[in-house]
Amino acid sequence: METPSLAAKPPVVPPAPAGKEVPFGVNEVRLSARQWLATFVILALVALLTPRVWKRIQRFDAGPDYRMPYELSKDYWLYEQRLDQVAKPGAIVVLGDSVVWGEYVLPNGTLSHFLNQQAGQPDRFINGGINGLFPLAEEGLIDYYSGPLRHQKVIVHYNLLWMTSPKADLSTEKEEPFNHSRLVPQFSPRIRCYKADANERLSTLVQREVGFLQWVGHLQNAYFGQKSILSWTLEDDGGNPPRYPNAYRNPLAQISLTIPSPPTDDPQRGPKSPRHKAWSTDGQGSTRFEWVDLDASLQWQAFQRMIRQLRSRGNDVLVLLGPFNEHLMAEDNRPAYKKLRDGIAAWLAQNQIPVVVPEILPSELYADASHPLTEGYELLAKRIYAAESFRSWLEGLPAKHTKYAKQ
Repeated sequence: METPSLAAKPPVVPPAPAGKEVPFGVNEVRLSARQWLATFVILALVALLTPRVWKRIQRFDAGPDYRMPYELSKDYWLYEQRLDQVAKPGAIVVLGDSVVWGEYVLPNGTLSHFLNQQAGQPDRFINGGINGLFPLAEEGLIDYYSGPLRHQKVIVHYNLLWMTSPKADLSTEKEEPFNHSRLVPQFSPRIRCYKADANERLSTLVQREVGFLQWVGHLQNAYFGQKSILSWTLEDDGGNPPRYPNAYRNPLAQISLTIPSPPTDDPQRGPKSPRHKAWSTDGQGSTRFEWVDLDASLQWQAFQRMIRQLRSRGNDVLVLLGPFNEHLMAEDNRPAYKKLRDGIAAWLAQNQIPVVVPEILPSELYADASHPLTEGYELLAKRIYAAESFRSWLEGLPAKHTKYAKQ
């Protein structure tokens, strides 16, 4: 029989003498209180300084007619940086949803472009719209990501599309998916169709307050296709069998320190796009909307709070109300629309907020219920500039000099 080698036996560790501390193992590290404090200080400095340094080293070129790229619509950290760029005397930011952003048009076909054309200045009016936005989300954008917007003239567009039904107003009980859910109020006021769990709601609240987490979200949006690094690494190509092209890529190589620019010739937008066409060939509409009353509308209440927030920061606010595409409505549906529109304009006038309610555009200049085509934006800008309330506001006259004429 072969005797086992002595080298194979595990070493015998003698027991520690009574009253003596066992020495640390080779793989064990214990920090003293002072070392823990130093660690926390270093981590806090990294979390605090990284986003600030990043703004200085990352290239963000925004020329005339710049608007947030469609792919970066949820990059609210970048949106705040954009507002910081235009926080200067004389610049007028135009806030709103995809109507301001320009869903069917190129950057040089938007409302802000044609307002600049009317003003004879290429950079006076800034496109501050975001695709997919609505008042309940825009309120969160203003509250948490628009700090640089102070003591400036601001135009805010209100789209009555968000009051065309309880579903659009987000006032239904049934769960409804919607864009920009991380901007809406998470607990109060309650949005009944928003069914996110407590973990998601709390993480949203934390991210709003922690700049480092906002910066992490920016990296995901700008460089990793709106995905976390883990999800980006495990993304497949959709084939059968699937391939994982990012599995062996270096994630750091994705970070180019240059903000992606939108395509110069977007196939989905502009006069050459198949989407850039009139909503109807004959201009005859039969749509009946389930208009939500002003007193019950969550979107209108959010818009009111947003206006108060903007004014509390010293901003000089003007509201652009419409123009909504009345052509697609059935004739008996129009009185309810006009009642809502007039009620909103009356509230704005009572609160000394200048308002422009432009005349409805010709039917062929609308792409759908609320989005104009390129020529529609051009005509809209001309009508806004011709409005007495707009001219008074632009020239700095008191709000009492403005008026709203029902149409």
